[in-house]
Amino acid sequence: MERYDKKIMDRLLDSYEESTLFDGKNKMTVHIAFPFNKKNIPAYFDESSLVYEEIHAAMQELEWRGLIDIIWRKGKEGHIISKVVLRTENLEEAYAYVARISRADRIRENRALLAKLRERFDTPVYQAFIEYLDGRLKNAQSVKEFIDLSNPEETEIFLTGIGEIERNDRNCYIREFSIEHFHDSKVFESMRGKIVRVMRTFGEGYEEKDLNEILAEYGIYHTPNYVYFKGNVSIRVGECPFQVGELRQGLGISGEDIDRVCFEDGARIRRVITIENLTTFFRWEEEESLMIYLGGYHNSVRRILLQKIYHTFPDACYCHFGDIDVGGFLIYEDLCRKTGIPFTCCRMDLDTLTEYEAYGKALTENDRVGIERILKENPDVQYAEVLEYMLSAGVKLEQECIV
Repeated sequence: MERYDKKIMDRLLDSYEESTLFDGKNKMTVHIAFPFNKKNIPAYFDESSLVYEEIHAAMQELEWRGLIDIIWRKGKEGHIISKVVLRTENLEEAYAYVARISRADRIRENRALLAKLRERFDTPVYQAFIEYLDGRLKNAQSVKEFIDLSNPEETEIFLTGIGEIERNDRNCYIREFSIEHFHDSKVFESMRGKIVRVMRTFGEGYEEKDLNEILAEYGIYHTPNYVYFKGNVSIRVGECPFQVGELRQGLGISGEDIDRVCFEDGARIRRVITIENLTTFFRWEEEESLMIYLGGYHNSVRRILLQKIYHTFPDACYCHFGDIDVGGFLIYEDLCRKTGIPFTCCRMDLDTLTEYEAYGKALTENDRVGIERILKENPDVQYAEVLEYMLSAGVKLEQECIV
């Protein structure tokens, strides 16, 4: 049998905790009420139901206990309830009646937890996230986008996951990472959505990256991580030399082996080209050049390889070829910033865009917002002319369209 007294008290307490009364910001008298209507409590208006008197009795019991006031419908006093109003001076008794922990107590409990966890990891995203949560809770603001106040155990696991991601210093797979830190291969998977929101919100340079790209920055991979390259160069793995140019489409090296790879400096390498998309990488052929498949945003494995190449061929020209869109230019900026290598853009200029414009796609609203943000933050950026044309013509171009 349904407990209408508990159901209605819980609804009243929910309304109280979401009101300005709870955080003390109300500037006028606020009444917390539960209206009796067919939507809120349909059984009360069902003439075939036998619970009408039961509901009356339950509400009168709550009123006798000093937890609510009954407001009867005008002209129907004692017969039809219009609404019930929470007696906020007796909140402690109200919470006790429904055996419920108050939100104020939950906030205190969670702030104590955050204080305990604050010193566990001294990493930037972890610390910024804890600071954000504590500041919101201090001001009685909602944090339900990220954590459930009624489940501090889950919050501790989630925060530990963020800290362990940032602290990870070895290549591993997601399920290995989960087993190592949570003794369960699937725990980490269950946090994926919240983790990407935290990393994008509080991490630097992750706004456009998906979770796998973000995790790869910390050496955590969903599947074995390979980097593909081709060109007329010789590499050495241990004592074994190998001519990469003998393979028309090059080869892939696992992230686990990348430290063992050395490039021989005997070859004449005029250009080193990073290529965003796989189709273009396979199609591209160029003498005296070394091509590396970037696969969108580069990660720690690709960064190690690029820095090995730059150390071996410091006089080569380094350039990046990607989509002529917001993402392509953001990938280029990320590449320059994180490798420290002086890349330039390759075939991402206005002439290329206008030559192949017939194959372009229309800009989305998000594209326009991204372009405008780049131009506002750095109006003198080297590809400003391309961005301005993209805005005026409403067009962007995928790399695969360029031949």
